Amino acid sequence: MRDEAGFRSFVETNGATLLHAARLLTGDHHRGEDLVQTALTRVYLKWGRIDAPLPYARRALVNAHIDQSRRRWWGERPTETLPEVVDTEQDAATTASDSRDELRRILNGLAAKERAVVVLRYYCDLSEQETAATLGMPVGTVKSTCSRALARLRVAVTSGVDQ
Repeated sequence: MRDEAGFRSFVETNGATLLHAARLLTGDHHRGEDLVQTALTRVYLKWGRIDAPLPYARRALVNAHIDQSRRRWWGERPTETLPEVVDTEQDAATTASDSRDELRRILNGLAAKERAVVVLRYYCDLSEQETAATLGMPVGTVKSTCSRALARLRVAVTSGVDQ
């Protein structure tokens, strides 16, 4: 028998944090919601046997993201120009939204594992050892991956400022 109340409490306590991490991993609100649902399903199925549910949920989130990023998707593609006319009020809202989404767009330029390391280290505030344990990789790999990712982010931010 599963501890339904315990799982519900876990989701209420950590759901928003997991959702934000998922949005940063995917770069998209809706794909982030789907990713959290997938991860929470995996957590629920193992709920009675998990000693540390939050690290397990983070690992499930990252694994689900990596699994999804390996799949080819032939659906809609984002475009720079919108086919419909945008009024000025909506254009101002879009500009504000674009400013808020800058981090997600920049993180999208990273490989899935690089993004996972950066999100776990700096958003989830995990140590290098905790990140390594969550991702199942050596600490040295976390350090080198993080270093490469931060270098790529610096280039992306610098080139974005120059435009």
